[in-house]
Amino acid sequence: MPGENLTRDEARERAALLSVDGYEVALDLRSAVGDGGAEPRTFRSVTVIRFRCNEPGASTFADLIAPSVTAVTLNGRDLNPGAVFDGSRILLEDLAAENELTVDAQCAYSRTGEGMHRFVDPEDGEVYLYTQYEPADARRVYANFEQPDLKAPYRFEVRAPEGWTVWSNGAGELADGVWRFAETRPISTYITCVVAGPYHYVTDHYERVFEDGTKLEIPLGAMCRKGLAPYFDAEDVFLVTKQGLDFFHDHFDYPYPFGKYDQAFVPEYNLGAMENPGLVTFREEYIFRGKVTQASYEARANVILHEMAHMWFGDLVTMEWWDDLWLKESFADFMGTFANVGATRFTDAWITFANRRKAWAYRADQLPSTHPITADIRDLQDAKLNFDGITYAKGASVLKQLVAYVGRDAFLEGARRYFKRNAYGNTRLGDLLSVLAETSGRDMTVWARSWLQTAGVNSLTPQVLLDTEGGRIAELAVLQEAAETHPELRPHRVAVGLYRRTPEGALERYARVETDVEGPRTVVAELAGAEAPELVLVNDDDLTYCKVRFDETSLATLREHLGALTDPLARALCWSALWNLTRDALLPARDFIGLVLRFAGRESDIGVLQMLHAWANSALVHYAAPQWRATGERLVAEGALGELREAEPGSEHQLAWARFFATVAAADHDLLLLLKDLLDGAAEIDGLVVDQELRWAFLEPLAAHGMADEAVLAAELARDDTASGKRHQVRCLAARPSAAVKAQAWAQVVESDALSNALVEATIAGFGLPSQRELTAPYAEKYFAVIERVWRERSIQIGMDVVRGLYPSYQDRPETLAATDAWLAAHTEAAPALRRLVLEARDDLARALRAQECDAAAAGR
Repeated sequence: MPGENLTRDEARERAALLSVDGYEVALDLRSAVGDGGAEPRTFRSVTVIRFRCNEPGASTFADLIAPSVTAVTLNGRDLNPGAVFDGSRILLEDLAAENELTVDAQCAYSRTGEGMHRFVDPEDGEVYLYTQYEPADARRVYANFEQPDLKAPYRFEVRAPEGWTVWSNGAGELADGVWRFAETRPISTYITCVVAGPYHYVTDHYERVFEDGTKLEIPLGAMCRKGLAPYFDAEDVFLVTKQGLDFFHDHFDYPYPFGKYDQAFVPEYNLGAMENPGLVTFREEYIFRGKVTQASYEARANVILHEMAHMWFGDLVTMEWWDDLWLKESFADFMGTFANVGATRFTDAWITFANRRKAWAYRADQLPSTHPITADIRDLQDAKLNFDGITYAKGASVLKQLVAYVGRDAFLEGARRYFKRNAYGNTRLGDLLSVLAETSGRDMTVWARSWLQTAGVNSLTPQVLLDTEGGRIAELAVLQEAAETHPELRPHRVAVGLYRRTPEGALERYARVETDVEGPRTVVAELAGAEAPELVLVNDDDLTYCKVRFDETSLATLREHLGALTDPLARALCWSALWNLTRDALLPARDFIGLVLRFAGRESDIGVLQMLHAWANSALVHYAAPQWRATGERLVAEGALGELREAEPGSEHQLAWARFFATVAAADHDLLLLLKDLLDGAAEIDGLVVDQELRWAFLEPLAAHGMADEAVLAAELARDDTASGKRHQVRCLAARPSAAVKAQAWAQVVESDALSNALVEATIAGFGLPSQRELTAPYAEKYFAVIERVWRERSIQIGMDVVRGLYPSYQDRPETLAATDAWLAAHTEAAPALRRLVLEARDDLARALRAQECDAAAAGR
């Protein structure tokens, strides 16, 4: 209903009218375990809000999304729930200067990961609850003023089933059957939290003695479902947690302000994690049931540190409205990698950032929905979609550029002043820029306008002129370009590296200059007279945010000698640049795939290798010319098998190649038979352990090609009768090559809301496979017929999953593009967030068609 979608104007009006003094929230969750009959649907929520009104006699509203309200009392007056509650808002009229509102409601348990999510573990029947609110789902659990700038302290109390433990933001204790929690500091609604159930819980502690002699002690806790306890490496989670707390205390000069520090790994989580102060929640997939590469541990450490950075950037100091979401997410994304490199064993995390994280940003920044880092967020639906590659990865990249621009010390001193001046308050862009101007001595307005208030990504290309003998550089310039739609040419602080091969054949840097690039052409005077390079790498060391291009000589060198680059960051930057060339239809997909087949086996960084696998697969299924696709699939599958056999037995590189081989093995029936034999134990590769997670990875392509039927998948689920196993089985069931299977999967996702969010995601993943283009072709027309209804009837999370996941991207023909355009033309009044999702999918398809044309043209070379 319209009231669910709070607008920025409504929020500003309410913030000007109200100040909130505190909340008392009482939840009765004893219904969560049910009585053996129908699944529990609701729980009791009683909220008391004390607040002041600047204009006595005025009217406003409180937020609540609930099936029913039992009673509403305002300043001692009983209000008629039927008259004041419309399903999402409670009308509050004739306010006093000081007010007390009590709301007694029946709130709904969630199966979509929004609000109070309820999960039943199929392994043992245990029930687990957790909350997830960002940006505005606390109102699904208790009545409130759901906007980030109406901060307040909270007191929670929870009645739970016997034998359960309950956690919230503050420390809690059980007395007389009620869990009562210490009052929080002033925080926003979206970072309040409750976790309840028979979780496996491990404890530790952190101590810090500061220079003035004061001592800080922080109780640490970490939890997961009992079924995951055998795999839970809590000691590593605590190690990274302590390293992060030390790092941020060293650099922020503001002690962690929220008491305890619990971390809950919870099932069916929509996000990577959420920064609830004192009780961070993570998706439980960060607990690894099988062997994974170090890239997975690095990613988990990065997320732990990202969420920890939020304790200062976001929780202590919070953006006023979602326009300035970057004030928390961009900083946390930057600080996650900054701390990973500075405090943990993952000292090469900037390589992962350059190769993987920025790829997300580059894609997002070239979509028609791209936006400035400081975005124009009109309402909550806009806010939900702006948790994207711009706000996170581009924002973090720009902060890395800012550090190069103002200097590390000035940047960190600015952060310290920002915390101390705005603690427990709300801020806008100008509040941060003012302290950075103080500490750096630079005028931040021009920098902010170029980097924060304009959209689009620049391309930087070297232009090399040699002297008449050809042995030295006469002039080296950097050319800057921008898209016509976003023509801003920005100031870039970059390093330009010159590379040549050594007598031993290694491709190494022999000269480097840092310079400021401004405007369309910048001459790098310091490099005049240097020996002629074989490779010029603009943005060496990855100081700025840009698409790197190459001159002809450099590109020719990479075609022949990419694997000879000895510096792993330089190599990662070159791979990223080549991928961007492929996406931009400037390098044929078959050429990129050829480079991967030739050089990926020599890649030392496991995270880069796994990214290359993903890119090579995308090049095959999206960007390769259809008439060459089968050839490419065979070449890639044979290449992957060769690398798998050559990899060091038992190494993480072997594991990465095994997973990639499973993804591409469908190119040949004999390769699928090998996959089946590896699964059954009839074949072995020295050192490769086919654990349960790898078994499911092998089963999906077998199911998709009719070599693992329903009985086989049922037997595998019996072997792995867990929540994780169920998700894998559902995905594999939907992947089977049958029209009846696809019809059933479509109905389960589109026509029913019986599946939980995790099983919706799994079903969509199995439904739309690139090898089944003909089988899913009939659903292209159905997609456009149903998406507006799905968006209207389902939660925004499920709506996003359906609209993104079921778009007919594998029907990569001009006709699909035309059908998309027709829907957009006929639905100009559809929800802007829905139109954004369709526009993004259309842009990806148009890009794929352009790349296919480029690849087809390569056939005639």
